[in-house]
Order: sequence, then structure tokens, then C-alpha cells
Amino acid sequence: MRVLGLDPGLGATGWGVIEAIGSRLSHLADGVVETDPSLALPARLAALHAALAGIVAAWRPDEAAVEETFVNRNAASTLKLGQARGVVLLAPALAGIPVAEYQATMVKRAVVGQGHAQKRQVQAMVRMLLPGAAPGRTDAADALAVAICHAHTRATAARLAGER
Repeated sequence: MRVLGLDPGLGATGWGVIEAIGSRLSHLADGVVETDPSLALPARLAALHAALAGIVAAWRPDEAAVEETFVNRNAASTLKLGQARGVVLLAPALAGIPVAEYQATMVKRAVVGQGHAQKRQVQAMVRMLLPGAAPGRTDAADALAVAICHAHTRATAARLAGER
């Protein structure tokens, strides 16, 4: 199963693609989609969608997983982030790809073992769990962590279903 992990953001959206065969995980690709802050919001959202649609077309994931975002103190920033998150959810869904959502604490618990891990701990564990992965930015590492969380969650659910 090929999983696309996504860490939404208006300025920078992290993405990562992994392959899960049983409990074995392999890194395929990762990166960051950046939008130009000088553009109007609709143009930024369109650019984000176009880039994600290209990633979906190039990597053809079987499933996608998106990190849920937290609400911050600035209402305007939260609203813009929510709009970007909508685009991030929409891009794989339009391609017919099932999309799962995970809270940040669940992603950190799946990858590091504790829900309040620091970003550098997440990056280090992503590198350990995905040999050959060297995400240069935390956005990409977070996206790979979301993909890992999804793969682990699916594998656990499959094992539990098999025990019934």
C-alpha cells in the first residue's frame, strides 16, 4: 500500500510518500509545497491545489492521511490555515483516494511513543523508521510521520480484524 502523508499549511504544506508492505515501511519521496505570500489567498489556494494534484498524479497513492490542525490565538491565521487544510483534503479526494485524519498527538505517539514529542524527536524517529529518508524540513518530516501513523493504524486494525 502506498500512503501519502500531508501536513497542511498555507505557506508550506509538507508531503511524504511511503510504501507499506506488512509491517515494513519504505520511503519513496517527500517535499514541501510553498505558496507565494505576495499572492492573494485564492491564488495561493489554487497553487497549493495544483501542486498537490501533481504529487497525487505522480505518486499514485492508495490512501492519504492528513494531520489535523490546532486552533491558534489569531482567528485570521486559523481561518486561512483551515482553508488550506480544505484544499489538502480535497486534492486526494478528487482523485478518488480515501483520506484519513489524525490528531498531532496521535501521530507523535505512533512515531515517537509519546503524544507531546518535540519536532526534532519526530524527525529523528522518521529517519530511523524510514531508512534513506532525510527530510530537510520539519514540514516534510511531519508529513512522513502522518503517513507512518496511518500505516501503523491500518496494520493494527487489520490484525485486530483478523483476530475476531
